[in-house]
Amino acid sequence: MDKTRANSTGPGAAPSPEPTASGAAEVLGQDLHVELAAAGGRRTVLMNALREAVRSGRLAPGTRLPPYRSLAADLGIARNTVAEAYGELVAEGWLTARQGSGTRVARRAEPLAPRRTRRQQPEPARTPARHTRPTHNLRQGQPEDASFPRGSWLASARRAVSAAPNEAFGPGDPQGRIELRRALTDYLARARGVRTSPERIVICSGFAHALRLLAGAVLPGPIAVESYGLPFHRALLDAAPVATAPLSLDGSGARVAELAALPQVRTALLTPAHQFPTGGPLEPERRTAVVDWARSVGGLLLEDDYDGEFRYDRRPVGAVQGLDPDRVLYLGSVGKSLSPAVRLGWMVLPDHLVDDVLAVKGEREGWTGVLDQLTLADLITSGGYDRHVRRMRQRYRRRRDQLLTALERHAPHVHATGISAGLHAVLRLPPGTERSAVKAAAWQGIALDGLASFRHPAATMPAPDGLVVGYATPSDHAWSPALDALVRALPPPLDPSLPESAATAAEAEPDAHG
Repeated sequence: MDKTRANSTGPGAAPSPEPTASGAAEVLGQDLHVELAAAGGRRTVLMNALREAVRSGRLAPGTRLPPYRSLAADLGIARNTVAEAYGELVAEGWLTARQGSGTRVARRAEPLAPRRTRRQQPEPARTPARHTRPTHNLRQGQPEDASFPRGSWLASARRAVSAAPNEAFGPGDPQGRIELRRALTDYLARARGVRTSPERIVICSGFAHALRLLAGAVLPGPIAVESYGLPFHRALLDAAPVATAPLSLDGSGARVAELAALPQVRTALLTPAHQFPTGGPLEPERRTAVVDWARSVGGLLLEDDYDGEFRYDRRPVGAVQGLDPDRVLYLGSVGKSLSPAVRLGWMVLPDHLVDDVLAVKGEREGWTGVLDQLTLADLITSGGYDRHVRRMRQRYRRRRDQLLTALERHAPHVHATGISAGLHAVLRLPPGTERSAVKAAAWQGIALDGLASFRHPAATMPAPDGLVVGYATPSDHAWSPALDALVRALPPPLDPSLPESAATAAEAEPDAHG
């Protein structure tokens, strides 16, 4: 059985200890004495050995552990094995990691109490205090609750109800109130470059409802989707049942040229303005190419414009629908701009599909409230909706800038990807650290998602590590502590003793020991 021990005489040993502020020598790993004698995967054995060293008190709180490279050389294992073990123990609360300070035994980690005799009174168990409920909500897809324009909404509701004709209080039209369809025709043309008329708009309760209706009406056969997206949407299509085929992504958006290799596919679902969740736009040549593809195969493009109003570095790019209103179905809602509590969305359809969708929807409006439709119509026509969007655009841009500043200051090895837009950002992490980073975030009381949870199960493109951070979700007073907690949860560089590029390459090496 292999028996390996880490000590100060091994290759890559840590330098001599330096005095700390208290005058005591700081242990840098020369007395670590980690043994990998047990059977099992090297990462698991190393984690168990480090836990036991902390439990027994042999590694005291505050003890600095050797860098990844040094300990890996001492033990004769791959550096990514040590990195992953450290990351898991940071997430569990046994260790802490800070840039410039290395990896240390957590202050909260207490040694195991001595074995008691029967006459001794039991002592209360000491365990790290975990959060039973998230303190900070950084999940994507939700605007700030407190920002809902209550005053404007109430004023619009009063005006709308007072002016509504009597027939508005009867069974609803499944196509939606004409007042809202007219207001959307003007607004979408002005704000998103959509070419339509009230007769081509069907009101629904949101994107998920639109997808259900379309799956039942106009989506025969498989549909191409982006390789990263909401699992909930894929589940809706699977239940229809509509098979999905993933398109890989790069810096220019979805690789729509891959559609040529999918002869059975006649429909594609894309997020062209701001790919969800990776954050890039569909570049102009690919916009043209996907419309040409739809024309050539007699197919359709579903355009999910989920946050198209929120572009911060320039004016929002117009919708792809403007290139060909007969081939592109434009889908939107107020779930990101106002609130998911307002269950209103819209489909801008080609003329020949309106009746098919309405046939699936039914003879009466059973999904969206007529009074909410009238209120939203007034909010748009009165200018209240534009004012709210402008206000939130400034607020979310400020938060995104604050996130980038915090990363630059405290975690320069972690980068936000995508354009300056939307309500979330993807933070790219060092390879192999996503799982431990999600656990570390949970330890800090943060609710967020790892990038891997949005990956299509059949995707073949490389799978980078990342966190999807919803910076729009917290209230103003909760944003700053949430950002501080997020920074504490981020993993350190893979090897503090190496430049980032070299460390990344080293940690990408496979672990020969499993």
